[in-house]
Amino acid sequence: MKFIPFVLLILILNAPAAKKPNILLIIADDLGYNDVSFTADQNAAIQTPAIDRIANEGVKLNRFYACPVCSPTRVGTMTGRWPHTLGLMRAVIPPWRKRGLEPKLMTLPKILAKNGYNRRAIIGKWHLGHSQEAHLPLNQGFTHFYGHLNGAIDYFTHGREGENDWHRNNQPVFEEGYATDLLAKETVNYIEESHKKNEPFFIYLPFNAPHSPFQAKEEDIAEFPNLTGNRQIYAAMVKSMDDGIETILNKLDELKIADNTFVLFYSDNGGVNKVKSKTEIRDGKFSVYEGGIRVCAAARWPKGNISGGLEINSSPIGYIDVLPTICQVAGIELEKIKYSIDGENILSVLQGQSKGPERSWFSYIHQSPSKEHYSLIYGDFKLVKLINHKGNKSTQKVELYNLQKCSTEQKDLASQYPEKVEEMLKKLAEIKQKQQNPINHYSHGRSGYKAPKNWIIKDK
Repeated sequence: MKFIPFVLLILILNAPAAKKPNILLIIADDLGYNDVSFTADQNAAIQTPAIDRIANEGVKLNRFYACPVCSPTRVGTMTGRWPHTLGLMRAVIPPWRKRGLEPKLMTLPKILAKNGYNRRAIIGKWHLGHSQEAHLPLNQGFTHFYGHLNGAIDYFTHGREGENDWHRNNQPVFEEGYATDLLAKETVNYIEESHKKNEPFFIYLPFNAPHSPFQAKEEDIAEFPNLTGNRQIYAAMVKSMDDGIETILNKLDELKIADNTFVLFYSDNGGVNKVKSKTEIRDGKFSVYEGGIRVCAAARWPKGNISGGLEINSSPIGYIDVLPTICQVAGIELEKIKYSIDGENILSVLQGQSKGPERSWFSYIHQSPSKEHYSLIYGDFKLVKLINHKGNKSTQKVELYNLQKCSTEQKDLASQYPEKVEEMLKKLAEIKQKQQNPINHYSHGRSGYKAPKNWIIKDK
């Protein structure tokens, strides 16, 4: 039997534990699939060198899915659950709604809090409830919040519904500057502070860009002389976001922590048709067709073998997989947490080692009282179910597409494969049965709504 020398044993026992990876989750808002140049080409109208860098140094996720609108995507990202199982799937959470993410739910930052991540920041747009303190980020597992509670804020005044919606933690702040720039600056500062404390960080950076209102800095607008109107402003907004991401990536390089920082980038839904770049995939935001739910996405983690610019052509993966995947990145065994999720760990997919889970991929939107749309991807096929409500009557249309043969969803095969349609309708019905207590988005609206002063809520 060989004995380890005493001095060597002492060194081994006192060796520092391997440092947990930093985690940077970046979500764009209403970004079109071809409005990043790594999915388009170098001649595209909008060039995004920083976002391209994540893709080219990491991997490009060609079949990454989100919801048709943003709040449900954020619900699934934070919980790993299908939004319809939590009653938060119909549409966004506008200022005049009182529901939000239930505080009893386990969230990604809550899990990280118990597993070595003392610094957990959200820097950007929350959009998961604002009318009760229990819904706010600091009660959902985050230790730091900087940004805005609602969507569609003014980029220069930071207001919504006539009130300032810009916060540091639970207090209003009044700062001059373009919102996208301020979020990038705060992120850089948070990274520096974490590095000085020798602490791993989790930063959730949900930009408001390039969501409307269409507002950009004049110097950025001037970069797109060949575009006009809102399309020109939208391009400038994308550029500003990319510039901000560049400063963040450069800071990771400067601090020599880029190699062990897991970066994941994606859009919360497809782009708005009137301003996004043209693409072969069908439709855009508010739609269950591919243009509404398949989004531009990329990941990078050199130390974790997510590198090399690989094209990941997997089975459908997406927002509900973020929580279990980040847990795997962080070395967390979800089995010990006793928390039920719908997403799956796709780290091996990002590493190019597997094609992804075999499962159904569900999408849903009920954006207006009259329109209720579903889609289900299973294997090569995609079912689309469109329901139109008129008074007490409803009509529906069912379509079937083979995404492997026609990713543009132009050739409806429903009449040719009635048995496949029936099979997928049954799967859709099984998934819909899990729907819980949905918010009634149409019980009351914006008329007469008065926002609280500076959006500060104090529970009684």
